[in-house]
Amino acid sequence: MKILITGGAGFIGSAVVRHVIKNTADQVVNVDKLTYAGNLESLECVYSDSRYFFEQVDICDYAEIERVFSKHQPDCVMHLAAESHVDRSIDGPGDFVQTNMVGTYVLLEASRRYWSQMPEEGRRRFRFHHISTDEVYGDLVGSDAFFVEEMAYAPSSPYSASKAGADHLVRSWYRTYGLPTLVSNCSNNYGPYHFPEKLIPLMILNALEGKPLPIYGSGLQIRDWLYVEDHVRALYTVLTKGVVGESYNIGGHNEKKNIEVVESICHFLEELAPEKPEGVLNYKDLITYVQDRPGHDLRYAIDAGKIQRELGWVPQETFESGLRKTVQWYLDNRSWCQHVQDGSYRRERLGLELNSREQK
Repeated sequence: MKILITGGAGFIGSAVVRHVIKNTADQVVNVDKLTYAGNLESLECVYSDSRYFFEQVDICDYAEIERVFSKHQPDCVMHLAAESHVDRSIDGPGDFVQTNMVGTYVLLEASRRYWSQMPEEGRRRFRFHHISTDEVYGDLVGSDAFFVEEMAYAPSSPYSASKAGADHLVRSWYRTYGLPTLVSNCSNNYGPYHFPEKLIPLMILNALEGKPLPIYGSGLQIRDWLYVEDHVRALYTVLTKGVVGESYNIGGHNEKKNIEVVESICHFLEELAPEKPEGVLNYKDLITYVQDRPGHDLRYAIDAGKIQRELGWVPQETFESGLRKTVQWYLDNRSWCQHVQDGSYRRERLGLELNSREQK
């Protein structure tokens, strides 16, 4: 297949690109606007592969998206491009509505027009896989229930509301136009190449520098944690085996309080990075509590039974094994982290982008 992947320079998107190039015979067309979260250094290992193509394109630009479809003639779409940081959505919701909803609309329309003109065999094989979040379901506070695919949406933040809106658009293009769509909703991802504004990489890097480890509120918020490489295996499984029109929840079976996550990070750092910054006796001493953010959901929990029963996917990593790998990766890749922290990854990416294009 030739897979058009949007947001392929982001955290999950780059993991999908690496997985496809390393483990399949498929081709990848990476479409990414390269906002602050797009990091081409996360894809250096695939640049030399003749099956990898890069297009710096805003998914909200209809003419450019149509050009990409016409030029590359993909067999399917994996749509991961999104604004995804909740705190940023509270401060600037407009970008989230534009990218997550308008951008999804543009991709759906371009896909529909492209798909409608394909030969019969191409139409039969084509898929539009929209990758979403468990946050669309809202909050499970006071309940022992889990998110299931049939649950009504109740988003709490501008981010989750914009993703919920995108999910509804995707389903409506299936119901109204017959576009062969798939939707997956995942729990919190973690692993290598994660942008340092997110909880786990932020805690690791702050601890290594002897900075405070800020935890919202009481730290009792519960999330289900999914190792990113488990997630991308699930995404490829949904793309290749999923039933058109269906949704699949993807979770790691790892419910943890935020404070437990941070304490686990400190535990692994004590083992893997025993030489602490000056003045730090124990990494846990750096934990601090800060004012909770507005509309903070207390508990998310995924029931991933459907994808296991119907498609045979189960996560391979426990939270402990995945977190150990993650902490070790950040210890072994300080230069990648430094380039993100000082912003040099953005200054250097033009050369990487040109290098990627010149090889084609």
